[in-house]
Amino acid sequence: MIINFQKLRAILFALGLSIFLGSISRAQNTSNDSGQLKIISDRKEYVSQVMADSNQRMVELTKMIPGLVIDLRYAGKNNFVGKAMYKKGLRYTFLRLPAARALLAVQSELNAKGLGLKIYDAYRPYSVTVAFWDLIHDERYVANPAKGSGHNRGIATDLTIVNLKTGYELDMGTGFDNFTDSAHHSFKQFPDSVLANRELLKSTMEKYGFHLFETEWWHYFWGGAEAFPVLDLDFHVLYKN
Repeated sequence: MIINFQKLRAILFALGLSIFLGSISRAQNTSNDSGQLKIISDRKEYVSQVMADSNQRMVELTKMIPGLVIDLRYAGKNNFVGKAMYKKGLRYTFLRLPAARALLAVQSELNAKGLGLKIYDAYRPYSVTVAFWDLIHDERYVANPAKGSGHNRGIATDLTIVNLKTGYELDMGTGFDNFTDSAHHSFKQFPDSVLANRELLKSTMEKYGFHLFETEWWHYFWGGAEAFPVLDLDFHVLYKN
């Protein structure tokens, strides 16, 4: 099925801020009542887990990975919702320590080829995932809050490759948040150069332990999700750690 992205964006924008605020309220009400999903929204609990297991630490990526380009699409209007879902202009993000170390290895290998990574998204607070689910009930494109997402757990990232000399993104055939089958890894109706760019991202990410998400060429995740609880902590709270 092909979704008209422009029409979808217009519909979602028209829904307005009220849905977003309402969804956050529901997330707060259901996170502990359902008993089905452990959600950490208290900084002290997060710190306690990090003290017990250093792999739980959320790493601010620009501090670990030199030259990483941050373009958080949900910190502005250039996304499928058409409005900021994070603090406007946010220029830092997080992954759990093992995933961050693996991403550093990816960046190092690409740097040797005159290339580098650009991050569209990484950690995403659980309340934002709930807001997205209220807009699009389709697990091919947004995570079901009943399960939590790799983004909520700090083990998933949306990204692409840039040319270090020009600063331009490599042509991947579609942009980020493209809800059509042309964004799928299995879609092959592109020039060889585009397919080669996608393969470069895929092979390098997989080499260092990441897994692809079939319907989104930009989305990769670290394994072992069950070891990392869902977080609903604001970015500035994590930045203090």
